[in-house]
Amino acid sequence: MASPNRSSLLGRLHKVLKKHFKPQAPAERPLLEQLLFACCLENTRHETAEQAYAAVSTAFFDWNEVRVSTVKELAEVMHTLPAAETAAGALKRTLQSAFEATYSFDLEALKKQNIGQAINRLKKFNGTTPFTIGFVTQTALSGHAIPLDRGALDVLFIIGAASEKEVQSGEVAGLERAIAKNKGIEFGSLLHQLGAELSLAPFSPAVHKILLEVAPDAKDRLPKRHVKKPPQPEPPPAKPAAQAAGKKPVVVEKVDKKKIEEAKKKPVAKIPAASNKSKSGARKKPAAAKLAKRKPR
Repeated sequence: MASPNRSSLLGRLHKVLKKHFKPQAPAERPLLEQLLFACCLENTRHETAEQAYAAVSTAFFDWNEVRVSTVKELAEVMHTLPAAETAAGALKRTLQSAFEATYSFDLEALKKQNIGQAINRLKKFNGTTPFTIGFVTQTALSGHAIPLDRGALDVLFIIGAASEKEVQSGEVAGLERAIAKNKGIEFGSLLHQLGAELSLAPFSPAVHKILLEVAPDAKDRLPKRHVKKPPQPEPPPAKPAAQAAGKKPVVVEKVDKKKIEEAKKKPVAKIPAASNKSKSGARKKPAAAKLAKRKPR
């Protein structure tokens, strides 16, 4: 059995969801079409999925034409979906798998099989997800399953009803035991609506208010915006060691190469040759003259 804490938490979630949303009963469709509609419904609002499914149903001649169309062509028709290309790819692969399994576009024979066998066969289809299989189990195979897409799993994690490991696996243990089968379709629809709003507007105050109404301690698990830090100013250039020590920096004058080149090009002035007189200098006085000047003793 599910733990009492989880069971009571899911019961409280159900009550709060009924205050803010109205359950939407699924339309009656053949099994294959329920599977294709689930590809459109995953992670989006119910009315948006109905528009996309109606568009792809009427824009092409039959399901075989849809199967052979490109993902880009399908996405253009399903453009109302927030992740049109992802949904188009899942729808195309699911159709291809159904055709390869039955060589037709009819899966009604699965309803005659044991529900476990039918689910295992659908799991082997390329393009199916835990959400689409859960939706078909609930709406076409008369089984008890709560379809969980990314938005629904995030809701359960935020309120504390699912662990990170369960969110990654796409399955929450004990969920079907905590929610009675006769309440499964209603609870699944309400949970999907809140999950879709959370996926489309993860920072919405209105969505956060509903989640905190269920679990007041969920504040730390709510999605938060990442605030970008302003760029830090660049540090000033480091001062030279001499200036840091209080000494006057030595100023080195720049050598002007142009002036040096100009000086080299200028002709050097020739020094005139010295005269013979300048070379010989003053004539020496005779020794007798020197003696005459001396004073007598």
